Amino acid sequence: MTNVTEIETGLSAQGYVASPDLAMALHLSLALGRPLLLEGAAGVGKTEVARALAEWKGCELIRLQCYDGLDAAQAIYEWNYPRQLLAIRAHAESGETGSAVEARLFSEDYLLERPLLRAIRQSVAPVLLIDEIDRADEEFEAYLLEVLSDFQISIPELGTVKAVTRPMVVLTANGTRDLSDALRRRCLYAHVDYPDRQTELRILKARCPEIADTLAVQIISFVQSLRKEELEKKPGIAEMLDFAAALAGLGVGDLSDDPAILQAALATLLKTQADRGNITTEIAQRLAGKAA
Repeated sequence: MTNVTEIETGLSAQGYVASPDLAMALHLSLALGRPLLLEGAAGVGKTEVARALAEWKGCELIRLQCYDGLDAAQAIYEWNYPRQLLAIRAHAESGETGSAVEARLFSEDYLLERPLLRAIRQSVAPVLLIDEIDRADEEFEAYLLEVLSDFQISIPELGTVKAVTRPMVVLTANGTRDLSDALRRRCLYAHVDYPDRQTELRILKARCPEIADTLAVQIISFVQSLRKEELEKKPGIAEMLDFAAALAGLGVGDLSDDPAILQAALATLLKTQADRGNITTEIAQRLAGKAA
């Protein structure tokens, strides 16, 4: 059985530095075969957990991106209606009618697999990422319960489809709305926060090893100080990595070298007009000075 140390090492090899709490939650999720619900602010690396897990395990990542109005046809399965209509016309022209035609129309040949159905029919267990589940409505949560409880899906025309293999399920939520108690009961839970200074430095060095050590320390100090400012959207880990790549591409060796270049590079960190306006050149230089 995979232990916590193996999980930390495996994810680290994919460029993901997991906290001890997250590594333990993943360990329990894999050991118990239970879905793992990850909550936290946008940009803290929740989705990357699933990607790194799939890369480490060498399996497919199947992603269901949730949104308002998502329904079973888009998430579980639907019938290929255009093909069915063509088949009906062909059967009618040949004189075939009745239950035999109907049975053929509602067979595997006309079934379109969507992410949830596809995930339980893989011969090698995939990682199923149900991303931003809190953006879907409560009705959709009800569709998930059968899948997450018994790993099976009921299709009226075909019967119950049971899992060939049990996928490793990761759900993410940003706190857009409260999730139901029924969904939470079926999941293990971990909260993913912005990493501390040393953890974020490890992430940067793992993902951008070409960054000089001195500049890497400055980047992390600058970004972590920036998150403490009054911002509409705090920069996440992905933005921090973009910032580092931009500085490297611009040939910056020290954050205090060129105020104009630093201000331009803030386009990677600040994603609203209000935030760009709030972080003036003077504020950026102050934060850069503290980071130096």
